[in-house]
Amino acid sequence: MAVIGEIIKKAIDLTGKIISEPDPVEAQKETLRKLLDTARLTAFGKAHEFSEILASEDIVTAFQAKVPVHDYDKMYADWWHYLLKGHQNVTWPGGQRYFALSSGTTSASKHIPVTDDMLSCIRKAGISEITNLGAFNLPAEFFTRQILMLGSSTSLIQKDDHEEGEISGISASNLPGWFGGIYKPGLEIASIANFDEKIKRIAEEAPKWDIGCISGIPAWVDLMLREIISHNKLSNIHEIWPNLMVYTTGGVAFEPYRKSLEKHFAFPLTYIDTYLASEGFIAIQKRPDTPAMALFPDNGIFYEFVPFTPENVDEDGLVKPGGTVLSLAEAEENTEYVLLISTVSGAWRYMIGDTVTITDKARAEIQITGRTKHYLNVVGCQLAVNQMNDGLRVVEHKHDVVIKEFIVAAVHRDDEYIHRWFVSCDKDTDCASVARTLDDTLKENNKNYKVARSRALKDVEVELIPEHIFYQWSEETRKKGGQVKIPRVMKEADFLEFEAYVRAHL
Repeated sequence: MAVIGEIIKKAIDLTGKIISEPDPVEAQKETLRKLLDTARLTAFGKAHEFSEILASEDIVTAFQAKVPVHDYDKMYADWWHYLLKGHQNVTWPGGQRYFALSSGTTSASKHIPVTDDMLSCIRKAGISEITNLGAFNLPAEFFTRQILMLGSSTSLIQKDDHEEGEISGISASNLPGWFGGIYKPGLEIASIANFDEKIKRIAEEAPKWDIGCISGIPAWVDLMLREIISHNKLSNIHEIWPNLMVYTTGGVAFEPYRKSLEKHFAFPLTYIDTYLASEGFIAIQKRPDTPAMALFPDNGIFYEFVPFTPENVDEDGLVKPGGTVLSLAEAEENTEYVLLISTVSGAWRYMIGDTVTITDKARAEIQITGRTKHYLNVVGCQLAVNQMNDGLRVVEHKHDVVIKEFIVAAVHRDDEYIHRWFVSCDKDTDCASVARTLDDTLKENNKNYKVARSRALKDVEVELIPEHIFYQWSEETRKKGGQVKIPRVMKEADFLEFEAYVRAHL
C-alpha cells in the first residue's frame, strides 16, 4: 500500500507541475463569454440581450449595464419559479433535474437550481482539490486512506420532474464511480435523513474504516467525533483512525471550533478550507502558508465585487440600485466586498450573501469576512462577524473557556439600544466579566463600535448558555446536521423569540 501511495503522490505532484494556473482576469473574461453564449437563447438571455452583449467591445461593461443585480427573492420571483413549474430554457438551457434546498442562515426554503453543468464544475473543483493536496506535503500513505464526508442526506426528495436536497447530498449522490472505493460513510448511511441516527451508524461502523481525511461543517463534525469516541470508549479519534491527517472544513469560520475539535485528536491535523455553497463551488485553499482560498476563474462562475459600504449596500444587506460593482480586474486587495456570481446554473449577478476580501489578486485568493445579513449596524457600530469571532477568541484565551456558538442582536432596553449576546460556554464563568472583555476587545479593534458605545449603544450584556441549546433550537425550528448553520446576528423580533426558547429550555 505504501508503494501505491508513493505512486499516487508522485502523480499528484506531477499533475500540479503540468497544469499551470490561468491568468485570473483573462480567464474570467472568457468564462463570462462562455456563460453568455451558452445562455443567449434562454428566456433570460433574450430578455437581457445577451447576443448584443457578446457583440460589444467590452462584454463585462455591457453585461453590467444590461443585467440587474439579483438577490434570491428577485431571481426566484422573476425567473426561477418557472423552473419549479417544469418550464425549460428559463435561465439556463434545458430543463431542471435538481434543486438545492438552502438551509443556510438567511432562509430555510430557498430552491436553487443545480444543473448538470454545475455538477460537472463541482466535480472538476473536487478533482482540483485532490490534485492540490500535493502542496500540503502529506506523506505517501495518506493517499491510500479513505475520505469521510459528513454531509446532508443523499436520499433526495422526488418531485414530479426533479429532485430536491441540500447541495452536499446532491453532490454526494453524483460522485464519480472511481470515488466510491474511498468514500465513507457510503451511500447507505449517507442516505439517512435523521442526523442523530446517521452519526450513530457512523459510530458503529467507524472501527472498520481507515480514514485519512474528514470533510464537513465544524459543528456537526464535532458532534460526530464525540459520538464515535463515546460509543467506542476511546480517548481520542486517532485510536481507531491513526492515519487521520486532514480535515477539509467549510461553511462557517473554523477558528471558533478549533479548540473543541482538537480535544478529539492525538495530534493536530492539516486544515484545508473550502467554499462550497448551494450555488456552486466558489473557492478552495491551495496553499498551506495562508488561510485564504483561491477562486476558480475558469470553472463556470463569473465573480463580481460590490464595495461593502453604506453607499452601496442597504441596512438589509442588499445591493442598492446603481451601487458600484467591480469585476476581478477592477477590484482591489484588502477591501471588503459583497460577492456576486453568475453561473452555469443560471444565476445572474446573484448575491450569494457573503462578504469577502481579496488577499492576493494575482492568485485570485479571497477570505470570507462574514454575511451581508450578519452585520450589526443598528446604531452605527459596523460590526462584522469576523470581528465578533476575533473578540470571542480573546474571551476564550482570557477566561480559559471554549466558545463555539453565539447569537447577538441590538435590542431595546426601555428607550435605549443595547447589544444582547447568547454565547455557548463549556464552563461556568462570570457573565459580566465576559461582557467586559468582549466589549473592550471590540472597542479596541473597531473604531465605529467604540464611537457607538460612547453614544447610542448604551450597554453590552452576555448570557452564557449550554451549547446543546443552539443545536436543539436548530433541530426543532430549522434542521440539524448537513449544511445547517447557526445564525450569528438576528433582528430584535427574531432574537426575542430565540430568547423565549432559551428560557423555556434552560
